[in-house]
Amino acid sequence: MALPDSIHILQRIRRQYVQAKLWLYVLQALAAILVAVAILWRWQLEAPLLAATAVAILLGAVLYFILRWRSVSKINLQHVARHLNRQYPQLEDSTELLLIEPENLLQKLQQQRVSQTLHVLHPERQKTFTLRSTATYTFLGLALLFSIGILYLPAAPLITAKPESIKVEFPDAPVAAADTAAKIEKIEISITPPTYTGKGTYRADSPNLRVEEGSTLTWRINTNKPAQLQLELNEQQPISFKKQGNKYSLSRSFSSAGLYTINLNGQKSAFYTLEIILDEAPTIQIQKPEQYTEVLFGQPQRVTLQAQLADDYGIREANMIATVAKGTGEAVKFREEKIKLNLSGGAKNYTVKQTLDLQKLGMTYGDELYFYLQAWDRHRGYTRSETYFVQIEDTTVVYNSFDLSMGVNPVPEYFRSQRQIIIDTEKLLKEQKSISRAEFEQRSNTLGIDQKLLRLRYGKFLGEEFESGIGPGGGIPEGEEHYEGDGHDHEEFADKNSPEVLLDPYLHKHDQEEAATFFEPAVKAKLKGALAQMWEAELRLRTHKPKEALPYEYKALRMLKDVQQSQRAYVAKTGFEAPPLKEPELRLTGELNKITPLSDQKSIAAEKQLPNTRTALQWMAKYKQTGKYKPADAAILEKAGQELAQRSLNKPGSNLKALQDLRTIISEMQRGEALCQSCLISVERAWVNLLPPAEQTPQPQQAVRSRLGREYLRKLEK
Repeated sequence: MALPDSIHILQRIRRQYVQAKLWLYVLQALAAILVAVAILWRWQLEAPLLAATAVAILLGAVLYFILRWRSVSKINLQHVARHLNRQYPQLEDSTELLLIEPENLLQKLQQQRVSQTLHVLHPERQKTFTLRSTATYTFLGLALLFSIGILYLPAAPLITAKPESIKVEFPDAPVAAADTAAKIEKIEISITPPTYTGKGTYRADSPNLRVEEGSTLTWRINTNKPAQLQLELNEQQPISFKKQGNKYSLSRSFSSAGLYTINLNGQKSAFYTLEIILDEAPTIQIQKPEQYTEVLFGQPQRVTLQAQLADDYGIREANMIATVAKGTGEAVKFREEKIKLNLSGGAKNYTVKQTLDLQKLGMTYGDELYFYLQAWDRHRGYTRSETYFVQIEDTTVVYNSFDLSMGVNPVPEYFRSQRQIIIDTEKLLKEQKSISRAEFEQRSNTLGIDQKLLRLRYGKFLGEEFESGIGPGGGIPEGEEHYEGDGHDHEEFADKNSPEVLLDPYLHKHDQEEAATFFEPAVKAKLKGALAQMWEAELRLRTHKPKEALPYEYKALRMLKDVQQSQRAYVAKTGFEAPPLKEPELRLTGELNKITPLSDQKSIAAEKQLPNTRTALQWMAKYKQTGKYKPADAAILEKAGQELAQRSLNKPGSNLKALQDLRTIISEMQRGEALCQSCLISVERAWVNLLPPAEQTPQPQQAVRSRLGREYLRKLEK
C-alpha cells in the first residue's frame, strides 16, 4: 500500500499547479474582458457593430476560461509522478510506485526508498514547474492600456447616428393658423442611382439634391393631418403625391436639373435645388507608339501599345480597330480587324500594355497599319482615339525619276542586291549551328564575293572603272598594313618633290575617274560612304565574321536609300495669277452713281429682355423711397421670381438663396408685415446680375465735365 505522506506530497504539488494554471487563465480572460467592458462603457449600444464586437469578446473570454479549466481538471497524480521523475533523477523514475500496491518484495523496497527520497527533497516546498506568466502579464498590461485609451476616445465619429428627418420651410404659412394647420412631421428622400453607376440606394440628408443622371428619387412624407401634397418642378404643372392615410409618397426619375418646391394645401415651400451629375465619356491616352511609326528594315516587326483608359463609373468594353493596307496605287487592298484590349487596373482607371505582332496581322515590307482605340462605358458614353499609323519600310521600291534637261536616268538598277545580301547573311547566322565549319566559311566567303561584285557595280556610277581606284584604301580594306613597293599608290611613300606632284594643283585633267559621274557632289558623297560600308562588310565576310558584317550591310542599305530619295525630281506647282488692280484709276474717285439703296426696308422692334425683372427693380426702387407696398405687388415679385428661376436652371443652386429670400418677402407681403431688409438686398443683387450689361451711350462733353474741370482743361490748353 502506498505511503499516506507521499500521496499527500503529490496531491499538494497537483493543487499548487492547478491553482497557478487557473490563475493565469483568469488573467488572460480578464484582459479580453477589460477591452470588451471598455467598448461597452464608452459607446454603450449606440454603435451596433461595436456592441456586437464587445459581446463576442466577452463570450469568447468566458468560453476560453471554461475550456482551459476542463483541461486542467483532467490532471491527476500520475501526471505529477511523471513530472517529478523528469525533474529529479534521484527518484530513479520510480515515483509511480507510490500510487500502486506493491506486488513483490522488490517493489516494496523500491517504494520505501522513493518515499524516503521524496521526504528528503520536499518538492512541494520548491517551484517544480514554470508557467509562461511573463507573456500573460504583458498581454494584461497592453489590454489595460488599450482599455484606458478607448475610454478617452471621442464617441461621436464612431457612432452611426440615425438620419434625422429632413426639414422643409414654408415661408408662406400664416402664423395665426400654425396650431391648427396641417404640418409635415417627417420627410425622407431616398435616391436609387441607375444600374450603370454600380451604387446602391442611399438617403439624402438635405432637400437640396445632387444625384446621378437617371436616378429615381422617392419622397416619403408623414403629416399630422390629412392634406394635399404636390411637387412642383421648374414652375411647371404640379405632381400629386400618393396618399396612404397620413403618409404620402412620390417616385420619379430625373435626367435634367431644376428647382422644386413642395406644396402643402396650396402653400409653397422654399425653393430647393435638384442637380444632375452627368455621366462622362471615357478618356483614352496613348503613350506608345508615336502617332506615326516606321519599322525599319532589320528591326523586330512588333509594336508596343501602352495606353491609359479612365471613366467615372467604369468601362464596359474596349477594343482596337486595326486596318491593314497592302499594295500600291489602284491595287491597294484593305483588311479591317478588331482586337480586344487586355485591361488591367482598378474599377475606374485601366492600363493597356499589349504587343502587336505585325507578322501575325499579315503585314510585310511596304504594308501600312492604321489603328485607333475605342471604349464604351456602362451607360451611353463612347470615346474614340486619334488614328495612329505604323509602316514597315520597303527597300524593294525603286523610284524612277528623270530630268528633262539631263535626259539620263542616273538611278541604279541594283538597289535590291544589298538587301538580298543582308537576307543571306541573316540566314547564314541562323544555320551556323547546323552546318559544318568548312561550309560556314565557304558561304561567308561567297557572300563577300557577292558584296565585292555589288560594290564594283556601284563604283561605275562614280567613274571607278578599275578596282585599283575603288574604296577608301585604293582597293585595300582599312586596317591592313601598307608598305613601299606593294603595288599601290600611297601618299606617305610618294616623292613630294617630283614634277607631277608640284604641278598637280595647277593642271586641268579631263580623264579623272571621280569626275566622270552624273551625280551632284552631295549625292556622290553619300554613295561613296555606301561603298565604304560595303568595303567594311566585305572585309568581315571574307574573314568569316558575318555577324560583325551585318551592321555595315544595314548602314550601306540605308545610305543607298538616301541616294535613291535624293535623286527624285520635283516640279513647282503653277496656279492662276490675278491681274494687278488699277488702283490709281478707281480709288478715291467718289463716284457713287452705281450704288443703289436697298429697296426692301423692314423695321424690327427690339425685344425687351426680362420685362418682369425690370418692373420688379422699378418697384423695389420706389419701395426704398416710400417704404410702402400693396398686397397686390406680390404678383410683380412672383413673375420676376419665375424669370430668375428659369435663368437659374443652367446652374442649379446659383440663385437659391435669392429665391428663398424672395419667397420670404412674398409671404411677408401677403401677411402685411414689414419686409426683411437683408432679403431685399439679396434679391435686388440677384436681379441686377441677371440683367445684361447696359450699352454705353456717349454723352456731351459739357454734361460729363464740371465747370471746374472745364476751367482746368482751358488752363492746360494755354
